[in-house]
Amino acid sequence: MKNPIKLFTLITTCLLLSSCYSVRLRSVNGTYQPDPLLSRNDYYRGMEVVELDTVIKIDIVSKDFTYLIKETDACKSGKLHTVEFKNTFGGSLLSVFSFGKKRKLKVKYVCMKPTN
Repeated sequence: MKNPIKLFTLITTCLLLSSCYSVRLRSVNGTYQPDPLLSRNDYYRGMEVVELDTVIKIDIVSKDFTYLIKETDACKSGKLHTVEFKNTFGGSLLSVFSFGKKRKLKVKYVCMKPTN
């Protein structure tokens, strides 16, 4: 590793791989809201997924952020079955350069099927 370009490449690769992650939370109770079109071929096949690609803004004095899920056409019950959030390298860079005030997240959630 005498070559500084190889060292820089190794460090950059490690940072890129460690800065991208995804977390999925799923309820064991209840049934997911089915997708009438069956248009997906991934983990969410058969589920109606709501996707958000958003930048959240957090004040310096507050450390948390709340996104409210309401009863809408996309989420008829207002209850969550599965939630996944994903952080990317670009999202990590935005957070670093804005001193943590802005964070870019990709959020997917599946609502529970309404009960009668």
